[in-house]
Amino acid sequence: MAANRTRLAWLDALRGIAAPAVALHHSAWTFVPAVWAEVDRRVDVGTWGVFVFFLVSGYIIPASLERRGDLRAFWTGRVFRLLPLLLAALALALLLAYAGVFAMSPGIDRRPPPLVALANLSMLQELLGVPSVINVMWTLSYEMAFYLMTAGLFAVRQAHRSAPIAVVLAVAAVPLGLLMPGATINGGADLVAALMGVAVILVIVVTATANGRLRTAAAVIGGLLGLALVILGSRIGAGEGLVIAATMFAGTAVWRAEQGTLRPVWAVAALLTVLVCGVLVADEPAWAAAVALAAGVFALGFRLRHRPFPRWLAHLGVISFSLYLLHPLLLRVVPNLAVFFLVLLVLGHVAYRLVEVPGQRLGRRLNAHGKSRSTSTGGRVGGASAGTSGSDAGTQEIRRRGRAMGEDQDLHDPGRQGHEVGVEGSSKMTAAQLREALARVGKGEDTQSAKAEAESDQ
Repeated sequence: MAANRTRLAWLDALRGIAAPAVALHHSAWTFVPAVWAEVDRRVDVGTWGVFVFFLVSGYIIPASLERRGDLRAFWTGRVFRLLPLLLAALALALLLAYAGVFAMSPGIDRRPPPLVALANLSMLQELLGVPSVINVMWTLSYEMAFYLMTAGLFAVRQAHRSAPIAVVLAVAAVPLGLLMPGATINGGADLVAALMGVAVILVIVVTATANGRLRTAAAVIGGLLGLALVILGSRIGAGEGLVIAATMFAGTAVWRAEQGTLRPVWAVAALLTVLVCGVLVADEPAWAAAVALAAGVFALGFRLRHRPFPRWLAHLGVISFSLYLLHPLLLRVVPNLAVFFLVLLVLGHVAYRLVEVPGQRLGRRLNAHGKSRSTSTGGRVGGASAGTSGSDAGTQEIRRRGRAMGEDQDLHDPGRQGHEVGVEGSSKMTAAQLREALARVGKGEDTQSAKAEAESDQ
């Protein structure tokens, strides 16, 4: 079986299942509604897909932040990972709406256009009580809230508490679900929504550009804003909103258990608590079944994480953001279900290559430039926390050797040289990937960050 052994292939495989599942949910309701009604009343396939995404994000996002050890690099990476495709999708949605073949969310024309733009471009619209231009964007709001909370915890060195945080959020979801079944920040709170949206953008900018106590304070405020938005702004109610946040922190707990920084029993306890509370707050049996099934599929993927996965499935995961965000735009453009998926796969691949990849590379260049500038001035921009110093002598030596090797165009034994500079798992990389990693190490990147970025570029 052809297999993808680069990156975290099991996570790509999960994304590669989840994105088509969400697309199937919406397209089946469009093209074969009578058939899909029988499926949907048993399990909400769309909700299952997005909960798989939430678990995957919980697993990988804190890992990405802690691998970088730099809040500035984290936010730069997130912006250039998400915003280019979001801008392209929004522009395409507006063009299709003007042509009469795409319907935006009801009520969007009754809200102030600047607020609609602010909320959707910040990806917080779901938690600000503002309609989404593209309906599936609601999940991005919870992702943004999770980023804010993760950055805040990282800034005060409390990120390791993911398991108890998941448990507390899940348990709190049950009573708050009864007390707050709807959003407090709703469609009539334009001023509050605008102030909250601007506040979040400001704390992200300050977190990414400031240093010391100001950076820490901004990150903490951002984390509190993220939590407040989940509780006060969830259109589905505080209970289900908190379950979503708890789900992502449970995914983080699984990652920490794998890294050996958390006992596996605590990760399992967090996941089970989230599962039980998710079922308790669910309004519909199909929603509860979707949450349980998502946890089961994630656990199965984790169990099989060292096995090879088909390349085509991993590739679907790589382009999953394009598949997810663009599929609603096709529902009134194509004639049937088969053509829908054919066009979606082509469009997703093209969007990934022409929009996502250039955006990600630009983000990496900006981060590399920031690192080189920081190194040249003897400090770090937007580092992890107060008291975090620059590289020690051992790391400087690795970088010196990496620089020398990266500049050598006649590397005759890349595997051995990768081992020497500390690129873990270099024997599984191709020569081109390893040369790229060595060049990045030579420019000042840490070894494992260089490895991950070199693999993703190939």
